[in-house]
Amino acid sequence: SFYTRRCITEDPSWSLVTVPPLTELCLQHIVHNFEKNPILNYLLPEHQKKVVDRLSTSLPLAVTANIVSHEDYWKRCCMERWQVCDVSNYGDSWKRMFFERHLENMLKFFIPNATDPEQVLEFIPLCKGYVQKLEIDQFLPPLRVDQKESNDLSDTEDDAELGEVYMHHYDLRELITSLPHLQELHLTYGVKSCGMNFEWSLFNFTELDCSNLAAAVKMCRNLKVFKLTRSKVDDDKIKLLARNLQNHPCLLELDLSHNLIRDHGAQAVGKLISHSKLEILDLCNNQICHLGAQALAQGLAESSTLTSLNLRLNFVEDKGGEAIGRALLTNTSLKSLHLGSNNLSQPTAAVFSQVLAQNTTLTSINFSCNHLGLDGGKQLLEGLAHNKTLTELDLRHAEVEQETDFLIHQIVWANRETVRLASLQHPTTEPF
Repeated sequence: SFYTRRCITEDPSWSLVTVPPLTELCLQHIVHNFEKNPILNYLLPEHQKKVVDRLSTSLPLAVTANIVSHEDYWKRCCMERWQVCDVSNYGDSWKRMFFERHLENMLKFFIPNATDPEQVLEFIPLCKGYVQKLEIDQFLPPLRVDQKESNDLSDTEDDAELGEVYMHHYDLRELITSLPHLQELHLTYGVKSCGMNFEWSLFNFTELDCSNLAAAVKMCRNLKVFKLTRSKVDDDKIKLLARNLQNHPCLLELDLSHNLIRDHGAQAVGKLISHSKLEILDLCNNQICHLGAQALAQGLAESSTLTSLNLRLNFVEDKGGEAIGRALLTNTSLKSLHLGSNNLSQPTAAVFSQVLAQNTTLTSINFSCNHLGLDGGKQLLEGLAHNKTLTELDLRHAEVEQETDFLIHQIVWANRETVRLASLQHPTTEPF
């Protein structure tokens, strides 16, 4: 009878494992009450990980931003929110990716006079430790007030003046000057998907926008890369920006491609080259003619830091091309020059023949889509006779004779091989 009684009282499936340890119960409680009482830093590392692995990604950022540093948590936040997540673009930090993209989205969809600016300002204390780069490829203009509904607007009111009020974009000053680690800023003033509601006014980068941005960038003392592209930046606006960027302590790269910069604007940029530490300058697809190119050449002659200059798709012609060539007879910093599609011909090639014979810094020149002609090609070939440093010379659609092009290619290829073999023998210790 004792045996029978024992069988009845015992449950064969019962085990101690089914009783959660007290530690486990405590961790469950911490996870459950994390929003009210986020006591993560008081726990042992292995317990911290258990808590973080169970935290919901929908917890308020005010709770998690400055408390949760575990990358696995921020990886979950990113993967749940965005389909494509390349963490290598963010210094391999999922937390940095989350805060940069979150802030970018806030700014891309911010509507002046409709969105509360406090939304952005309240986010600053949460993101300022992690944001190093911002890429904002659209800025929305304010919502237009329907004039028919507004009784206080008279019919005689100046439409242009009224229109100007509805063009100013979000003022970046307070935000970007509060981000101590911001090193890269890429901006485009325009609307990506306006559909059937297309208006040119959606793409206005106003004078007020420009002065606000100029002041912001001037105060951004750690900024290394500044890109303002496809934003209809004209001479007056670039003058203001260039003035504010002079003697900037950190700025190394400036991209002003696909804008409306003419000679006066290029003159301001030429002055900036000689009064800054700029290394990379991109002025592709603007409206710079020979006077602007001459001013840039003067800046180049005085610069000891510029390593890359892109003037593709401008109108510098031979007067501009020759001036840049002459500057390269003394400049010893420039490594890469793009003069494609600038209506250049034989006189520019003649000056560059001399450059190739003397300059030992240039490694890449692009003359594609010009009219250098048979003589121009031969002169470049003569200049290359003893050149050992040029490893790239693009002469596609430059009207150079096929045989000349072949001989030039042989020299450049030999130089490239020499550099490659030298790098194999003496591997560089610098990070790529």
